[in-house]
Amino acid sequence: MSKQVKKAPKIKKPDLPPRLEELKWDASLLGEEERIENGLIKDQVIEGIKEERLSFKKLRFEGVTFESCSFRQIELVDVEFYKCDLSNIDLSDSIIHHVEWKDCKLLGMNVSGSTIRHTTFKGCQADYSAFGFANCKWVAFEHTLLNRADFYEAVFKHTSFAHCKMDQANLSGPSLQGVDLSTCSFDNLTVSIDQLEGCIISPEQAIGFAKILGLVIKEH
Repeated sequence: MSKQVKKAPKIKKPDLPPRLEELKWDASLLGEEERIENGLIKDQVIEGIKEERLSFKKLRFEGVTFESCSFRQIELVDVEFYKCDLSNIDLSDSIIHHVEWKDCKLLGMNVSGSTIRHTTFKGCQADYSAFGFANCKWVAFEHTLLNRADFYEAVFKHTSFAHCKMDQANLSGPSLQGVDLSTCSFDNLTVSIDQLEGCIISPEQAIGFAKILGLVIKEH
């Protein structure tokens, strides 16, 4: 009797109320408890904020630009980012659960060391982003630019890459068992040879991986 393969659970979307009150970002918004919950922050520029251990829950950011901001060890739970610019933001060592980034500019965003669960990146520009040592479980990258992105020693479980551009991305360290890269495009990747077993690639990509393994392909 053949063993039945269990399907991976679907990624859960952020659980947001049907109506959100629009909030104006200012110094008093965080309050004494240093958290923001249940609101819409739209078409604003948030500049020069450097805080740690904040909590953002059940929020939607729309058309928001973060400039020179650092939110290390932040807790993001049930949060949506739509057409936002978070380039070079520091979100390292954070808890990121049930978060969706859609059509966002994430150039150089740092989420290294973070625990990331049920999170989706759709149509984002995330070149040079840093995911080193992040623990990714039920995470999807879809139609996203990940050129020169750094996933050094990250952990992938139920993590998928679909139609992403990943040229010169660093995938050294994490096991690629079950990771499907077959629809992604890249000329070169940095990978750990001993972690390639079970990685899913296209026939065209196999030539590039053969070169990584040091094989010489002879044409007849």
